[in-house]
Amino acid sequence: MDWKRTREALADEPAYRMRQVKKALFVDLIENWEEVTVLPKVLRDKLATEYPLGITAKTLVSSDNATVKALITFDDGKQVETVLMRHNSGRNTVCVSSLVGCPMGCTFCATASMGLVRKLTADEIVLQVLFFARLLKSEKVRVGSVVYMGMGEPFLNYEAVMESVHILHDPEMFGIGARHISISTCGILEGIQRLANEDLPVNLAVSLHASNDVVRGEIMPIGRTYSIEKLMEVIDEYVRVTKRKVMFEYLLVDGVNDTDDHAIELGKILKGKLCMVNLISYNPTGKYTATSEKQINHFKSLLERAGVDVAIRYRFGRDIEGACGQLATRKSNE
Repeated sequence: MDWKRTREALADEPAYRMRQVKKALFVDLIENWEEVTVLPKVLRDKLATEYPLGITAKTLVSSDNATVKALITFDDGKQVETVLMRHNSGRNTVCVSSLVGCPMGCTFCATASMGLVRKLTADEIVLQVLFFARLLKSEKVRVGSVVYMGMGEPFLNYEAVMESVHILHDPEMFGIGARHISISTCGILEGIQRLANEDLPVNLAVSLHASNDVVRGEIMPIGRTYSIEKLMEVIDEYVRVTKRKVMFEYLLVDGVNDTDDHAIELGKILKGKLCMVNLISYNPTGKYTATSEKQINHFKSLLERAGVDVAIRYRFGRDIEGACGQLATRKSNE
C-alpha cells in the first residue's frame, strides 16, 4: 500500500472522499477496495488497479503466542522486520523498523551486519503497523502502542520517522496517543535535540548499554564519537525542555557490561535523573552470551539501591529469532 500516492490520486476528489478513504484504510482496516462501498465503483476500480492494498509478509509466531514477527517485503524486494508483542495486560505493541539495515555497527545487533541498505519511507514504516492492525482486527482488538526499536537508527531517518509518527497519531487514522509512541536512539545527539522541540510529546528511549566510555566504545561505535558525559548533558537539556521521563535501555551481556562495578557506575550516572532503566536480556545472535537471570536480578537490585527506577523487560520472541535483524539477515544471506 502506498498512502502517499493514494492521497495524490484523491487530490481532485471532494474533501469528504479523503475522510472516507482514511476511515476505510486505518479504522475499518479494509484489505480490498471493493469493501469501500461508499466510494463510486469507478473510483474503487481505479484504486484497486493502481493502488493495491496487499502486504507481502512472512510471519513467525512464538510458542506462547505472545509474539508475532513479520518479515515484510517491499516492491523493490528489500525486507524489514516488524514485531507484534501481546502483553498480559491486553495491550498490543508493534515494534517497527526505520531503515533497511543499519550503519551504526553495534556489535550485539544482527542488523549491523547488513550495513545501511536504504532508508524507509514514512509509508513503509506505517505499513508495518497496518499489517498487524489488520491481523488484530479479527480478534476485535487494536494496536495500542508503537515503538521505533526495530531495524535501523530512527534518527538517521528523522523526517520519515516523524512523518510516520504524525500518521499514527492522527485521530482520523490510527489515533495512537503520543505518549504511547516511543522512539529509540543509540545516542544521536542532534536527533535528541530536534525531538525536544517537536509538537508531539512522544517518548524518548536511549540505548545506553554501558556504564563507561571504554565499554560503550567497544560495543557501540557511536560511543567513540560521543562520550556518556556529553550524552547526559544533552539528555538533561531534553528533560529540562520537555519535562518528560527518558527511558534508558541496557542490554546485559555476560562478562561485558553486567558486573557489580558496572551497576554501581551506572547508578552514579543516573541517580537523580528523571529516567527509568529497562534491563534487557541478550537474545543471542552468535557473538556473546546472555547474562544469567540471577545476575540480572542482582544488577537490578544494585540500581534500586542507588535510587534508580529500573525494570526487567519481558523477553519476547526468543524462539522465533526475536532479536532485531535476525530473520532479515538470515534471509539476505540465503
